[in-house]
Amino acid sequence: MPSLDTSSLFRPITIRSLELKNRIVMAPMTRLFAPEGVPGSASADYYRRRAEGRAGLILSEGTVVDRPASRNDAGIPFFHGDEALRGWKNVIDAVHGAGGRMGPQIWHTGATRYINNWEPDVPVESPSGLNAPGEARGVTMTEEDIADTVAAFAKAAGDAKRLGFDTVEIHGAHGYLIDQFFWAGTNLRTDRYGGLTIKERSRFAAEIVGAVREAVGPDFPIIMRVSQWKQQDLTVRLAETPKEMESWLVPLVEAGVDVLHVSERRFWEPGFPEIDGENGLNNAGWAKKLTGAATIAVGSVGLDNDVTASAFVGKKSAKASLDRLIDRMERDEFDLIAVGRVLLTDPDWVAKVEDGDFVALKGFDPASLSELA
Repeated sequence: MPSLDTSSLFRPITIRSLELKNRIVMAPMTRLFAPEGVPGSASADYYRRRAEGRAGLILSEGTVVDRPASRNDAGIPFFHGDEALRGWKNVIDAVHGAGGRMGPQIWHTGATRYINNWEPDVPVESPSGLNAPGEARGVTMTEEDIADTVAAFAKAAGDAKRLGFDTVEIHGAHGYLIDQFFWAGTNLRTDRYGGLTIKERSRFAAEIVGAVREAVGPDFPIIMRVSQWKQQDLTVRLAETPKEMESWLVPLVEAGVDVLHVSERRFWEPGFPEIDGENGLNNAGWAKKLTGAATIAVGSVGLDNDVTASAFVGKKSAKASLDRLIDRMERDEFDLIAVGRVLLTDPDWVAKVEDGDFVALKGFDPASLSELA
């Protein structure tokens, strides 16, 4: 790769109490290496290595709140219970020891299935007993279930702060529980948690954010991950227009979200090309413009193909999209960029980019999914 000015990626940024040395975030990635829900020493070493590799902020794999059937695989870690929280304390201490910053991603998988079809020993829960439009699974949440889930997210966030984490991310994307409330196809409720508009269906998420803000106080930054697309249907768009996006996301920011982590299959694709063309703002750019919140873009950085296509198919070039990323970062279209699968294969990817050692960059190797290295 010819000489490339990457300085826009290595500017510091401060968000409430969170001070970051650069704009590169390690994206949350499900790893399934937490037997009995407890992260062990291998997890602490795994995250420490990415901190040593100079990732500005590390977001953990999805880690579930204290609800029955909140996870869809037995290897997903808990963020509740004394033993699991001791494991997470060891993780954050290891990351801080390497000079890193980190937040857990707190999560409820809703009615989704994982690829191995593992089943919890209690029924899964969702807004309307649906995993996808017309696909019944599990039970419809009662208002008591909803209130208990809101409290579980708040408890997990409060524990994150108590353990010494630097931020917390709420997972509201990809067709999981919170996103199932956003999605008209899976939220058929007629009470105050449903409705014809995306603003009405954002109530559950906004209540979670408000409860989390109360639990962590005014200075602790809250991140929320959102997406137009769903794992159940990659073509879904929650917001067909910027006005709809505004009505979806502004209530979340007003409730206390500081950073919107906008998941896109390809970060370089426009959110609304009919408005500003094929080189227009991506969804993270639109979210920033419409809400005023800081945003993280994510989607296929360092991959030749999009993240959904590259999960299990061969090595991908770690250099392919850097030039497009630099252009958008220099325009401040979004504030941070999350990098996912290449960091599984190459923990030093960020350091190599900062040092200009592009020849040494490694592409994503699917074999990395089978180990915690």
